[in-house]
Amino acid sequence: MGKRDDLIEKYAEDLREKCGMQPDMDLLTKVTIGCGPAIYNADSATVAATQEGELETVKANFLVKKLGLSDGPELMDAIESVIETYGRSERNKYRAVVYYMLVKHFGKEAVYS
Repeated sequence: MGKRDDLIEKYAEDLREKCGMQPDMDLLTKVTIGCGPAIYNADSATVAATQEGELETVKANFLVKKLGLSDGPELMDAIESVIETYGRSERNKYRAVVYYMLVKHFGKEAVYS
């Protein structure tokens, strides 16, 4: 197994243990690959949930550009909901896990098929 496979397994464990969901491993793998090299950098691999600018970036670059959603207050509500599910006190909120939960939340799995 390579480094990416190890990370995908770590993300799956976070989904099971911290978020209470059984991950679709195929989708999780595709979302992780979609994150590109960001997953290998300690700073960009996680989402800084307390920084408004970071959440705006997730909204603009992932929800609007990647998933093709229309900008509106429901997007930030969804991000907040995902952060809540992950656990506000959880120090490392992995980008791939947050993105995976957002894909599931909006039913946009087809983007990765």
